Amino acid sequence: MARSSILTDRRAATSRDVQLDLLKSLGPDGITKEVATLTRKPKTVPSQLLLPHLIMPEHHEVRSSDVVMRRLRGSLAAAASCEPRDFPELLLVPGVGARTVRALALVAEVVHGAPCRFSDPARFSLAHGGKDHHPFPVPLRVYDETIRVLKSAVQNARLGREDELGALKRLDQQARQLEDWAKAPSFDAFLAEERHKSPGYGGRSVFGWERDAVGLRHGSGDLKALKG
Repeated sequence: MARSSILTDRRAATSRDVQLDLLKSLGPDGITKEVATLTRKPKTVPSQLLLPHLIMPEHHEVRSSDVVMRRLRGSLAAAASCEPRDFPELLLVPGVGARTVRALALVAEVVHGAPCRFSDPARFSLAHGGKDHHPFPVPLRVYDETIRVLKSAVQNARLGREDELGALKRLDQQARQLEDWAKAPSFDAFLAEERHKSPGYGGRSVFGWERDAVGLRHGSGDLKALKG
């Protein structure tokens, strides 16, 4: 049956009255807008908001799916390829080792990166770990060295000496250039290395010092061997 025939039925009197009321109150343009609103597709929620707002994962541990590995590998490759002649302002500073340069490569991106670079905020936890042991214990020696370098860079910049800040910016630029071809390591391999070397970095979490935890693990292993 045609729709017009349905509306002429006596049982459709209420529907006809309502439609006439809508036409009088809203007019053709108003009705068109209302229909467009009802049929409009809902906006998709962006995977990441604009700074300073960030969407963090619901799970607590840091997973490979939380990290844009291309960016992480670029930072690691930039730190690994650093030489004193390229970054004398950083690498000739006493106490600044290769692991600190790794952290500085990520810190440099926080300072100089564009908003689009923060779509994976969990990646920056890989600079200095977490006090809850995720993604690995805080390497206090690296942490302290990083703070010292940044404080020195800011203080010298205030005096007109911007060599250190310039070095951090170049480090960030080099990391981006290396992103396209840097292929290693995998996320799991990176975490395994950090946790293995944690005692040497002064690793610590709310559970205590990593060197003590390693000693306890080794001690319990020796005890089991003696008992066996």
